[in-house]
Amino acid sequence: MNIWGRILKLFCWSVDITAPRRDKCVICVAPHTSNWDFILGQFAYRSIGRKANFLIKESWFFFPFNLIFKALGGIPVSRNKKDGKSSLTESIIEKFNTSDYLNLAITPEGTRSARADWKTGFLVIACGAHVPIQLGVIDYSGKKVIIQEEFQPTDDIGSDLNAIKQYYSRFKDAARYPDKFRIS
Repeated sequence: MNIWGRILKLFCWSVDITAPRRDKCVICVAPHTSNWDFILGQFAYRSIGRKANFLIKESWFFFPFNLIFKALGGIPVSRNKKDGKSSLTESIIEKFNTSDYLNLAITPEGTRSARADWKTGFLVIACGAHVPIQLGVIDYSGKKVIIQEEFQPTDDIGSDLNAIKQYYSRFKDAARYPDKFRIS
């Protein structure tokens, strides 16, 4: 067991990641109600020898944090729509196309507050990059990080989102703050 797994075990957390190892995939993580989700997810994924990438505001990429975030798999993103660059989803799809390894963790809720209207960018990215979506859960009630299921996106974003929300509906009490997790 590596240091990541030992630290999780010290705090009585377990890891149930049985989805296949992929060089490229999107990891949908829900429910997302706490900043601890990031830490627990990173520790769990690294405990099985995998590295998860994540999107982070470009403004956080300053010394010395840029070194830490880059080492952890951070991908800086600009939220400035006036910079003349292509959309964020298009730039992430391009990053998938030019990378040998990219396991991108995304929280579709887009916030830690209660929100039933999930963002669909993770579906657009997975579909455009032709990669599967692995469905991840940080289960605080069972102190377990779970990635068991894999979803193949189609061109029907609405139907795909409904299917993914249906999967997560059984984890409504898994959130650190269950009152902040909504599917509908």
